[in-house]
Formats: sequence, structure tokens, C-alpha cells
Amino acid sequence: MSNQTNRIEGTAREVGGKVKGAAGRAIGNEQMEAEGRAEELKGKAQKEAAKAAERTKGKIEEVTGAVKKGAGALIDNEQMEAEGKAKELKGQARQKANH
Repeated sequence: MSNQTNRIEGTAREVGGKVKGAAGRAIGNEQMEAEGRAEELKGKAQKEAAKAAERTKGKIEEVTGAVKKGAGALIDNEQMEAEGKAKELKGQARQKANH
């Protein structure tokens, strides 16, 4: 399952849990309220795990891009240097998007 799918499912579970918890509160059912809160927390954890995985992917892209950029500069290969810089920036953007 992709991180994007996990993030969406986590959000859905979180929202569903909030609804179930609110319904439980509204009808005075403590068990339903507690189950809703548990689902909400599971969803939040699932969503945060997916974001953390994306940040890790971004860091790996950033580092490999920086290495490629440095290697390109070292051997005076402008294309390699530019490709490395692009990958480095892509990794930074992925990290920023998942904070």
C-alpha cells in the first residue's frame, strides 16, 4: 500500500472515529464514545506514519541528489550536476510537503 493511500485511509479512519465518538457522546454510550476515540487515534497514527515515510524518502532523495551534484561538479559534468541538484530539490520539497 502506498504512503498516499495510507494517508488517505488514516484521515478517513480519524474522521470516522470522531463521528462515532460524537454519536456515542450524544446518546450517552460511553463504550461507543471510547471506540470512536480509539479509531480516531489509530487514524491519526496511520496518517503520521505515512507522512514520516514520505519525509524519509525525501531525505534519501536529497542526499543522493547532493552526492550526484557533487560528483558532477568534481568531474566537471554539468548535466550530472544539474540532475543531482534537481533530485536534491525534489527531496527537499517532499520533506516540506509532509511536515
